[in-house]
Amino acid sequence: MAYSKILRRLREEKTNYKKRGTMLMGKRDFITVNITNENTQVQILKPGMTGDKVIASAHSRYLLEKGWKGSRKNVPAAYLTGYLAGKKALGQGAKDAILYTGTRKYTQRMAAALKGVIDAGLEVPADEETFPSEDRINGEHLTVKNEVSKMKSTIDTEVK
Repeated sequence: MAYSKILRRLREEKTNYKKRGTMLMGKRDFITVNITNENTQVQILKPGMTGDKVIASAHSRYLLEKGWKGSRKNVPAAYLTGYLAGKKALGQGAKDAILYTGTRKYTQRMAAALKGVIDAGLEVPADEETFPSEDRINGEHLTVKNEVSKMKSTIDTEVK
């Protein structure tokens, strides 16, 4: 009986190699959204033979510096983090990208981050029906209210 080595990242269920292989064949930039227990992180990466290169990255800690109150992992925070990453990527010359979820499920917070990237100006193939409603993106459902439009204008003035 022969021994078959199973890749470590496959064993730990961190990488879906079939999905990643088809994504790399397209040779397009890709977006990853990582939502942890406290924060949201959005990265736009360019695939390469030696490894992926980060074009732009945004973290929800940036929102704290601008006066954000409340959670940094809710739908409005994910939207603004995606918007910031999209603006940074446009400044680096990116024009289009695709969403890469890996082994994670597509959630409403991930959809909000994707909508933020699209609203920033990047072309991403996505269905409008999967995005959260405007009320949820503006945080109308939350007890701690923040002004999303004010934060967007701050991002627009600071990020070129």
